Amino acid sequence: MGSGDAWPGIRRRILAADILVFGTPTWMGHMSSVAQRVLERLDAELSETDEQGRPILAGKVAATCVVGNEDGAHKITADLYQALTDVGFSIASQAGTYWNGEAMHTVDYKDLDGTPDEVASATATLARNTAHLAALLSERPYPAP
Repeated sequence: MGSGDAWPGIRRRILAADILVFGTPTWMGHMSSVAQRVLERLDAELSETDEQGRPILAGKVAATCVVGNEDGAHKITADLYQALTDVGFSIASQAGTYWNGEAMHTVDYKDLDGTPDEVASATATLARNTAHLAALLSERPYPAP
């Protein structure tokens, strides 16, 4: 972090939120370098705890979204899930959604005429399950160490 770094403001927003929706494009079968940098910044939160000694991100819920014109969405989702739970986020059932266009083509998700039914259904499940888990954790936080 240094002069002009947006991370302090982003961090404040993450800490104020109950849910983090973490989105990334697929680049050469991997998450973007910006997404990787966010995970690296979140790793610093491991040493931060709340007043009861829980990790500061415990009780927050994360969901993932991946788009791209190449495969890799399942691997990226798995990497995101692992990193996000390592730093304290919880992941609801089916809390990942993705869209991959045809390999070696130039159609981007933003250029589609509409959201494919399968993606819309997966995204609705993601939203429903993520909100449900966030409400449960708000009512019944993880126990203090």
